[in-house]
Amino acid sequence: MLRIAAPLAFAELGWMLMSVVDNIMVGHLPDSAVAIGAASVGGALFSAFAIFGIGLMAGLDTLISHAHGANAQNEAHVTLASGTVMALVLSGPIALCILGLTPLLGLIGVPPEIRSPAAGFIRVLVWSMPLLFIYTTFRRYLQGIHHVKPVPFALISANLVNVLGNWALIYGHWGAPAMGIRGSALSTVLARVYLAGVMVVAVHRRDPAAFRAPRVRWDRISRLLRLGFPAALTTGFEVGIFNATTAVVAKLGPVSLAAHTIALNAASVTFMVPLGISSAAAVSVGRAMGAKDLRGASRAGWTAIGLGLAFEVCSALTFLLFARAIARAYTRDAAVISLSINLLWIAAAFQLFDGAQTVTTGALRGLGDTRTPMVWNFVCYWVIGLPLGYWLAFALGWGAAGFWWELCLALMAIGIGLITAWAKQSIKLTHHS
Repeated sequence: MLRIAAPLAFAELGWMLMSVVDNIMVGHLPDSAVAIGAASVGGALFSAFAIFGIGLMAGLDTLISHAHGANAQNEAHVTLASGTVMALVLSGPIALCILGLTPLLGLIGVPPEIRSPAAGFIRVLVWSMPLLFIYTTFRRYLQGIHHVKPVPFALISANLVNVLGNWALIYGHWGAPAMGIRGSALSTVLARVYLAGVMVVAVHRRDPAAFRAPRVRWDRISRLLRLGFPAALTTGFEVGIFNATTAVVAKLGPVSLAAHTIALNAASVTFMVPLGISSAAAVSVGRAMGAKDLRGASRAGWTAIGLGLAFEVCSALTFLLFARAIARAYTRDAAVISLSINLLWIAAAFQLFDGAQTVTTGALRGLGDTRTPMVWNFVCYWVIGLPLGYWLAFALGWGAAGFWWELCLALMAIGIGLITAWAKQSIKLTHHS
């Protein structure tokens, strides 16, 4: 499990590091709070749709790992080809949706000083959509066949591309125009060109047969969508609640939005490790299921969950002990730092539950169950959580902290619910083995 999970966790950290670096570097523009807020709002709108599209491809984990476990490589190749076509077809409409919904930033109350640069940020960033989906498809193929070493290499080296691009394009170094936060978006596009290229080359080097005109099967695309749609909704519900919170917190002003962004970035960094373990759980459980090793599938799921919980104990302690240092890495604004510390302490309270629900979602996906996490996320985040957050933030006057306490309670409920669901599935696996 560690051989698969560790590289994927590093890859997820590398992915998140791009966003963290972007926010830190735009935070050193003259108006720090506005720059961070605009990049955050623009990134939130983009990611809400992009991550939904990525979720639609989650079925690749299940089908490729099952084929790999059953030693049916041709089936894995057909799934890759079908997934690639699906990715390219999806990228255009999703990018158009993002552009079409950008004017809604004004309707939901995002202040004009944040809304205008956020829109410019989005108009550049949408060009990375097809590249992002191609990267995702080929990455899922590699992890499905348990060849994960190229993934962290791609992400870590892409961060270097992103940092250099930010340095040149945000501030106008090396003869490049000073584009501000639009420069950060363009740098991200260039980094994703690099990422997609590395993944394609890595698959070609590992498995050249995957490119020898495998058939695209529409029934396979249909199966991918049946598995992927609930997974996409699960991800959409989770990312959507954080993005909706970002949009509403923007109404509280630049200081609240900047503090919320800093805390969310930090929590997202720690989330990346259990997210990597979740991918490892999905492909390890899936491979065992393909090989008809039901006890092995149960063992793989519990091992991954234990690893996720162990890491989240460390992340909770980090937030409690180093909240001020984390905030000061982003800004020197005393008001932003003070509020960020409060939000980071709330984030510490939900770390264990966030890790549990994330890894368990992957384990269930390895079994082909993408619906259970969808139901828990929808009910806890949207039916109960968001109204509760509004009440705490505005009726009780807790501000941004009210929304973070709402997120904390929702994650606790989801974590407990999904662990219970996995325990029931694990008992069935052991009984039938």
